Amino acid sequence: MSFATFPKMLVSETEGWSDVARVHPSVSKLFMTLVVPLSLVPPVLYAFAELAHPGAIFPSMEPALMAREAFWVGGLFFLAELAAVAFMANVIQQIARSHQCDTDYASAYALAAIAPVPLWMASLALAIPSLWANVAVVAVAWWGTALLIRHGVRPLLAVHDPELAHRLANRITFVGVMAWVGMMVVMALLLSVVLGWR
Repeated sequence: MSFATFPKMLVSETEGWSDVARVHPSVSKLFMTLVVPLSLVPPVLYAFAELAHPGAIFPSMEPALMAREAFWVGGLFFLAELAAVAFMANVIQQIARSHQCDTDYASAYALAAIAPVPLWMASLALAIPSLWANVAVVAVAWWGTALLIRHGVRPLLAVHDPELAHRLANRITFVGVMAWVGMMVVMALLLSVVLGWR
């Protein structure tokens, strides 16, 4: 998979996906080359948004968040993101196995690592000091993530029945939405903890 073929992965079950299935990248390779770099984007952009235009996207805090506090929250959120990908990989494997699909953890991790790429990239919109622009970008990113899950289930999890693949994609997307909501709650909790240390 390359970023050049990534747009095609949104609309095809073969373009890009067949390369991932053929190469069958290890969990450690995906972790180091995809998950870690892209998981850094949201915390860094969050810190930037808080420091560059406080109150424009997130509720204004009094006193304003200091640079050290913003980076603490971002760093902890980064670790939570890494854990969330591993959690989703485990959930994907369990969902597939509950439908008699012999899915290994590496394949499930590949789907869990590739699917949230639009959400990670959506955090670049935090450079725009507009709540509504960010909401719109996140909505489009979720649409992209759902498409990646839908098109990635058959090639990565080796599901041959289209109807079963559709059901699995729906369940994985639902759990993914719940995990994302959980991440937002974690972010709010981390922020409250850091502010409580003042």
